[in-house]
Amino acid sequence: MQLLLIHSDYIEYQTKKQTPVAEKIEESLKSGRLEEALTAFTAVESVDELNPEEAIEKAVSEIEKVAAQVKTDRIMLYPYAHLSSDLSSPKVAVEVLKGIEKALSGKFEVKRAPFGWYKAFTVSCKGHPLSELSRSIRPEGTAKAVCKTVAVEEKEEVVSEALKAEGTARSYWRILTLDGELHEVESFDLTPYPKLQKFVNYEMSKSRAVERAPPHVELMRRLELADYEPGSDSGNMRYYPKGRLVKSLLENYVLDVATDFGAMEVETPIMYDMNHPTLKKYLDRFPARQYSIESDKRQMFLRFAACFGQFLMNHDMTISYKNLPLRMIEMTRYSFRKEQRGELVGLRRLRAFTMPDMHTLCEDMDQAVNQFKQQYDLCIDVLENMGIHVDDYEVAIRFTRDFYESNKDLVISMAKTVNKPVLVEMWDTRFFYFVLKFEFNFVDALDKASALSTVQIDVENAERYDISYASADGKLERPTVLHCSPSGAIERCIYALLEKAAMETEEGKVPMLPLWLSPTQVRVVPVSEKHLSFAEEFSKKMDCRVDVDDRDLSIGKKVREAGREWVPYVVVIGDKEIEEGTINVTVRSESEQNKPKKVQMTPEELNTRIKEETAGKPYRKLPLAKYLSARPKFF
Repeated sequence: MQLLLIHSDYIEYQTKKQTPVAEKIEESLKSGRLEEALTAFTAVESVDELNPEEAIEKAVSEIEKVAAQVKTDRIMLYPYAHLSSDLSSPKVAVEVLKGIEKALSGKFEVKRAPFGWYKAFTVSCKGHPLSELSRSIRPEGTAKAVCKTVAVEEKEEVVSEALKAEGTARSYWRILTLDGELHEVESFDLTPYPKLQKFVNYEMSKSRAVERAPPHVELMRRLELADYEPGSDSGNMRYYPKGRLVKSLLENYVLDVATDFGAMEVETPIMYDMNHPTLKKYLDRFPARQYSIESDKRQMFLRFAACFGQFLMNHDMTISYKNLPLRMIEMTRYSFRKEQRGELVGLRRLRAFTMPDMHTLCEDMDQAVNQFKQQYDLCIDVLENMGIHVDDYEVAIRFTRDFYESNKDLVISMAKTVNKPVLVEMWDTRFFYFVLKFEFNFVDALDKASALSTVQIDVENAERYDISYASADGKLERPTVLHCSPSGAIERCIYALLEKAAMETEEGKVPMLPLWLSPTQVRVVPVSEKHLSFAEEFSKKMDCRVDVDDRDLSIGKKVREAGREWVPYVVVIGDKEIEEGTINVTVRSESEQNKPKKVQMTPEELNTRIKEETAGKPYRKLPLAKYLSARPKFF
């Protein structure tokens, strides 16, 4: 069953015409209105036919829970077939709807719109964070039947127990302010924090599907970075030379930072035995859908993180307390998660992605908390150096109530570090392997949020994987484990940079990538063929990625195309430049829309400027032919 729950100022409907499956109704049910109500748009699905009673019970529970959260005692049940393409029979649908109506009637004022009628309706949504919520309900009694279908038709999809728990876990949402106070979301004024408002709406509605392509999809194609791969599974992308360059630079940068932080780089398999006793237990504690394959009559799964390989490696290591904190990192190209099709779009959410995954073994919780603080700051610095600033993302902090009560200062310090309110999710009971985690969430042009950096304190897996270290008195002890992705998925960082650029364009700014990530850093545009040899000489003096536009096009068109490619520095070479030995440079970072900033400088001065701007960042050579006339078009 699918539910769309709208907290409404009012909902009213008027029947227009009955369909062949319309239920017979009295005149009084042909129209209806309910004010200050929770409107439950409902689609009963074929899976509900196997256990209608269970479907009714679970639907009633969800509706009651949300009604309590929004503080209403009025319910409008509204059959809405458009929520699903796998509907039940009309008979079962009416049976379930009537069952829900009957179960709720003792506690609420309930109205039910008739089934099988074309209806005109008007609903006024209140617009607060809890006013639009969606729920997918599957009766427990259907689980075995559903799994059989999946096993036959889609062997690769495995749904963990943690993912199932995620849909039923009871959590409390709060806004944490810099003074350390936790505020009810509904009563907190989010007006001064529009990005946080969008993030709160996204998180609490749990609506992950996208209705149209976000701006970065057009940009990743136009800039020839990446595109969909029709010959593969959905969510598996192709990367053109420029995109591969940007990915590689980001990967190298994160690895360099992690190495400086003391992490050892390792490499582990991408495929594991699903029935390995330790791995099977962990699978059920991680909220993700897996790809599964068969090899030598064994059921295998493709990793969704580097945890498996690193923890199995830790199990086999001899570790002393002197080695702690012990950090290992892997750039997982690739990790795999079988995300739902409606959620896959561009580089925002993928089924195959590159995740820098660092794990830290700590002596005890005190050391883990200390490391958590350091890695929180590390993640801020990593994103900052990528061009994603604190103002570009919102912070979510999630924890168990017990951990929060013992570590309030740590949690409050996280809000103070970013100097703005943050969203908090708190559980009374620990459903997952962690007691504390944070994510930095980028909110894009469609108001969808995507997690970038994250750190988690894991209190289960040292025991599960039998990881131990020798303490100062020679005893074997269990470490506390931290999971950290300093940047989040590399592809998602590119998505955030492109979405940020698209939004800045709307604000009248000139979009660009950071200089160290720009595939071409300097474009040389000779005015005519006779200036080509000087352009070649100039290009050899530059210690950066420089190309030459030698095509038979007008200067204006060449310069415009350099702008469309976001080239940071464009150098036009003509008679004057050859005579004077200086160059005319268009500096993109200092330009405004339709007002390019042009600066006269020497080649040496440009070289120095670029070196200063890219200091401390990794470098790779130009991934394409230097001369544009020799390049193919990828899109």
